[in-house]
This record gives sequence, structure tokens and C-alpha cells, in this order.
Amino acid sequence: MIIVNYIASVVLVVLGLYVIMTKKHLIKIVLGMSIVDYGINLFIVSTGFNEGGTAPIYKMSEFFRGSFFVDPVPQALTLTSIVIGACVDAMALSLVVKLYKQYHTTNSDEIRRLRG
Repeated sequence: MIIVNYIASVVLVVLGLYVIMTKKHLIKIVLGMSIVDYGINLFIVSTGFNEGGTAPIYKMSEFFRGSFFVDPVPQALTLTSIVIGACVDAMALSLVVKLYKQYHTTNSDEIRRLRG
């Protein structure tokens, strides 16, 4: 079951990179960056998964030799990454709005050509 998460994360990263490299519309490029971010977040969460694991909240009486816990560090890193990704997306979209106001287009080839 966990292999499906790894395959999905690779597919998301590859799809996002494809969108970033092939599209000329700036908003689509920002969406491609977001898709890459989602794929990386899925990969990080999947690395911390333990089959049959429980939450790492326990009392010493519940702790025994055969108990498995889910690693909380990847989950914390993913939460941080989600917040940072939202800020990066907001900043990128604000730059796209500024470019649109300046050049009246969101096509990256047109902006490159108008730069002069």
C-alpha cells in the first residue's frame, strides 16, 4: 500500500516539472510549482509511515518491546513545508499580477520579448 504513495509522489513531481518546463502561461507555471510541492510533501509523509504504527503519545505502562510508532518528524516538516509553499505561491502569484499590470500579458515569451 505504501508503494502507491511513492509512485503517486513521483508522478506529481514529474507532472509538475513537465508543466513548469513546457507551459508559457505564468499562472500555469505557478500551478506546476505547487504540484511539485504537493508531490514532495506526499513523499515526506510517506517516509514517516509505519505499518501498524500508532501515534507517538504513550505512557510508560503502554510501552513494550514490540510496539511501533509513527515518526512525527516528517509530519512536522510537512506542516512547515505546506505553510512555506502557500507563502511562495502567494508571492509568485503577486509577481504574476505585477507583470500583468506592467506588460498586459502573462505569456513568458511575450514578456521576454517586450523587455527590450
